[in-house]
Amino acid sequence: MKGAVRLAAWCLAMVLVALPIVGLLRGWFAADRWPVTQLTVQAEFKHVSESDIRAAVGPRLGKGFFALDLEGVQKAVAALPWVESVEARKRWPDTLQLRIYERQPFARWNDKQLISRQGLVFDAPGMDNLGELPGLHGPDARLAEVVSFYADTQKAFAGTHLQISGVALTERGSWSITTRSGAQIVIGDREEAGRRLRRFLEVYPQLIAGHADGFAYADLRYTNGFAVRWPQAAAVNAGGSPRT
Repeated sequence: MKGAVRLAAWCLAMVLVALPIVGLLRGWFAADRWPVTQLTVQAEFKHVSESDIRAAVGPRLGKGFFALDLEGVQKAVAALPWVESVEARKRWPDTLQLRIYERQPFARWNDKQLISRQGLVFDAPGMDNLGELPGLHGPDARLAEVVSFYADTQKAFAGTHLQISGVALTERGSWSITTRSGAQIVIGDREEAGRRLRRFLEVYPQLIAGHADGFAYADLRYTNGFAVRWPQAAAVNAGGSPRT
């Protein structure tokens, strides 16, 4: 019995000692003491503005140093469209320090969103003013496949003067490529894409000879060849019948 009483007393004493410490750290006591009033930001600003950051953080400033919720600060700043990640620290006695990393756009997605270099799709204001970015199109569920196909076409066209500006995948599974000059190359099934592209690129130098303006459209879905349409000219059939 005495042992139980001693144990209870010892536990109570530990609670009384620990409670003020935990309370101070969690902001239960002196929540308004040593208010955080200073904000320093480290970032290479391209799309995120300092005013947006201050607007996100402002409501949380003015709280006591120990009461300031760093996790809440990070979530508020990370919710800004162009923010990839954020690190938040407190510096005694009154300063909040932020290190912000912006999203790096890799391509446009379906003309409505952007894809970051980490492969995440995001909405962002001012995306129309970003200049030239590859345009990728396809079902949302097949984003990774479209990005992979774009990378494959970049490798396939390396060493040619053709520059790829985008790729597209239809709901029915047909692939196509758009060049920087605006020409479209229809490939069809991806299983045949590698073979069809190699066949087209092998004869392309001879094909393009004498056509300074390049081609407007190429359909590679033929059994033994492909069809090419030149600007302001009738299509030139390279043989076969098109696949669906």
